[in-house]
Amino acid sequence: MRTAISAFAERGYYGTSTMDVAKAAGISQGYLYRLFKDKQTLFAALVDHCSDLLRQAAASTAASVTSTDPEAVLQAMTASFEDVIADRDVLMILMHAQCSASEPVIGEAVRTCYAKQVEYVRAVSGASDERIRRFFADGLLSNVMVGINATTLDTPWARTLRA
Repeated sequence: MRTAISAFAERGYYGTSTMDVAKAAGISQGYLYRLFKDKQTLFAALVDHCSDLLRQAAASTAASVTSTDPEAVLQAMTASFEDVIADRDVLMILMHAQCSASEPVIGEAVRTCYAKQVEYVRAVSGASDERIRRFFADGLLSNVMVGINATTLDTPWARTLRA
């Protein structure tokens, strides 16, 4: 998974071949196809893996929060999310996945990822639907800022989006 994440993170679903992944992993393309039915299935497995990483980080953080206040839980979960996407490859898989969601298997994996994340945040935080929507909206904006390397830009537009 780690090798496939690195391979796909660089050029995305459409720009990465299964031969690229197999070569990076030091295995034959035939062996890769014994593990995964096709490229879509492999990429969907990566989305599932990244979703699990997000969920594990959120669970670990949520378990350490002593307050039952939804805001306190969401703030802690924001920090755990930022820790996961600090691994740029994981972030790029999630971003590439959204751009590849027109592929049926990948689209289903992306929808499942969001469903799991939203329902977990709802269950753990007790936050309102509106607050959960804002939590994810802020997270997606953060993804874009990290993805385009704008987190340290000192320009009016970047400061506005980071505020």
